[in-house]
Amino acid sequence: MSRLTFDVVIVGAGIVGAACAEALASAGLHVAVVERDVVGSGATAAGMGHLVVMDDSEAQFSLTRYSQILWMKLRKELPSDIAYQPCGTLWIAADEDEWQEVERKYRFYSERDVPVEKIDARALGELEPNLREGLSGALFVRDDAVIYPPCAAGWLIEKAQQKGAKVFLPLAAQRLASDGVLLSDGTRLSSETVVNATGAWASCLTDGVQVRMRKGHLAITDRYPNFIRHQLVELGYLKSAHSLTADSVAFNVQPRSTGQILIGSSRQYEASDSHVEDHIFSRMLRRTLEYMPAIAQTSTVRVWTGFRAATPDKLPFIGPWPSQPGIFLATGHEGLGITTSLATGMLLADQILGRPSAIAREPYLPSRTLPGRAHA
Repeated sequence: MSRLTFDVVIVGAGIVGAACAEALASAGLHVAVVERDVVGSGATAAGMGHLVVMDDSEAQFSLTRYSQILWMKLRKELPSDIAYQPCGTLWIAADEDEWQEVERKYRFYSERDVPVEKIDARALGELEPNLREGLSGALFVRDDAVIYPPCAAGWLIEKAQQKGAKVFLPLAAQRLASDGVLLSDGTRLSSETVVNATGAWASCLTDGVQVRMRKGHLAITDRYPNFIRHQLVELGYLKSAHSLTADSVAFNVQPRSTGQILIGSSRQYEASDSHVEDHIFSRMLRRTLEYMPAIAQTSTVRVWTGFRAATPDKLPFIGPWPSQPGIFLATGHEGLGITTSLATGMLLADQILGRPSAIAREPYLPSRTLPGRAHA
């Protein structure tokens, strides 16, 4: 059995693991990355690629905004296959009650220097003519963007490799320990620091981690250039995302650089089968038609599913796992892993290297969920 030694071993080469690898390798550490499939598989390959600032809590806002700024700084470096589009997000208000949420979000973001604009019903129709009439308006979040996540993960891994990182694939991690990782081919990767970045499967490798699988469906159409011009999300999406038990769907569509339209979204707990479920997909399409009837004129070319990694308080786990010294977590990002990957990599590197962080890291520490520990 061969044995190799590294400063850090990262298990999982989705976009979160890739961002962690790039941040740690950039800091001069000798990094190994283990992936059971291909780089950018799993939730990364199944996601929408929405780089979005969110405001469910101050902690969520801080992490998403910090990461969004990091993405914007990288924009000129990103290769064309990542398909970075600074299209912004239109949060759609269907009625007067939801318009009040537009007002609230506008105040929240404006107070924190996020460029936003209130869009009335007439202007919304001009911006997105394929939306139905009768909507109350929208909040436009200018800095939001979309990317193609698998290529972004691949690029981050390549950057890490250029700085000396080694990638082991397709190899599964059989066991994570405080002194390293045992691979499925018998190779032993020795390290005093191991990062579990396996998303919805994190609890399979680290006992006690409170991460649950949350299934989602997506569909993509044939090419219809300029059919939509912004990421479009109903404000009811927030209720869908907050539901911790019931299956839910929401209007959420995205323009792709190919001219295709990416259609979401759904959320299911207690669903571990990766097959497309017709009743969920049908609900999702009906919801899309309620906001955009013209979508019925398009042709869907593919439907697929993926599994988000959800935590009890909807914040990711970033930092040391107290129950097992030497083990760090970078998981539990639910539907925000693409957005928050860069910030996660930086916060994790800060903790491993003992350096200060740009934002408070306490809200994301895994210790907050252990018995007897106060929530940060």
